Amino acid sequence: MTDSSNIFALIKLLDEPDETTFQLIREQIYSLGMEALPALETARENIFDPLVQERIKEISHQIQSENLYVDFVNWVKLGPSDLLKGFILVTKTQYPNLDDAEIRSKIEAIRMDVWLELHENLTALENVKVLNHIFFEVHHFDGNKSNIAAPQNSYINTLLESHQGNPLSLGILYMSLARKLEMPVYGVNLPQHFILAYLTDTGIDNPTEDDVLFYINPFNKGAVFTSREIELFIRQMKIKPDPSFFAPCTNQDIIYRLINNLIFAYTKLGNNDKIEDLEVLLNAFE
Repeated sequence: MTDSSNIFALIKLLDEPDETTFQLIREQIYSLGMEALPALETARENIFDPLVQERIKEISHQIQSENLYVDFVNWVKLGPSDLLKGFILVTKTQYPNLDDAEIRSKIEAIRMDVWLELHENLTALENVKVLNHIFFEVHHFDGNKSNIAAPQNSYINTLLESHQGNPLSLGILYMSLARKLEMPVYGVNLPQHFILAYLTDTGIDNPTEDDVLFYINPFNKGAVFTSREIELFIRQMKIKPDPSFFAPCTNQDIIYRLINNLIFAYTKLGNNDKIEDLEVLLNAFE
């Protein structure tokens, strides 16, 4: 472990006017990785030189981004079964200090509320009815229909605070709760709208369209529907039909779509810095 006094000594040199010398100092701090972040944050709160403030911000961001990318690569390759983890990691591109345990604790409280109302004799439809009641009526989650494209709809912490999201963020949270309650609910990558599928017990290993009992629309209070409605939607949107529009997708597919949704939102806002941060994560899927 590096002596904190050495880190602070390096930080005090960040007002160095010579660019070459500054880069050497910067690299030394950067090489310390996450260990340097507490000292950088303390310095940022107590140093008021605009140049040093900007340099601290840039170094902190680079350290956090690289660490996040490593975590995200590990999730893509080793832990995609934990969909919530992928959601949290994407949220950290905007909120790097997000507390994973706090997020999971809030979701566990919702799960417990649902669990208390369930029993083993319920049918699949009855299970969904209970989940819908707790999720939409007790906790008041809803679709943000007035500002659906806003980036804040796609972050787990703001979703839990505002109880409003877009089809994808609501779907991810709903699906995460369902799976924690041992309900076989999977995502369906329908173009221009994200939905969920409730599967038969025999279809949870390698699910296909044939394993779907019914579909769920979390953006419409958990409304239950059949493949017939998907066919009508595809025709209305004038989209070329594809079997993938009816079949469960992978968690990687879901998080890939989440990142692209955010890139689209920030493109509309002209925020190139956020676009670059998100595009880096897409490299993990290659």
